[in-house]
Amino acid sequence: MDTKKMEHFKAILLKHRQQILNGGIVTRSEDLHISEEDLSDESDLATSMIQQQLSCTMRDRELVKLRRIDMALEKIHDGSYGHCEDCEEEIGMKRLENQPWSELCIVHAEEKEREESQTARHA
Repeated sequence: MDTKKMEHFKAILLKHRQQILNGGIVTRSEDLHISEEDLSDESDLATSMIQQQLSCTMRDRELVKLRRIDMALEKIHDGSYGHCEDCEEEIGMKRLENQPWSELCIVHAEEKEREESQTARHA
């Protein structure tokens, strides 16, 4: 990948990184507390717990994405960005435009999703 494209993807990755950090979801903690009022009513407590689970799930997803962005930025720095971690072939430009933090080419990404799906069904 040439330097111009690397700089292009670096800018996109930095923009996504900043959006995650500015969004506050990874640092917000007030949604993880249950108020005293919710403890007295079972339905309010259940609603609070569901909201906490959703917040944790969203936070986890954003943290994973942030880690993948940081890894992609490191790969740009060392010159290995844009190559599949399984086969070392170049990841397609269309895929990188949609998910610049992609670690796998589309073939290996689909293969991994199928494996994870099968594992989830058997669990």
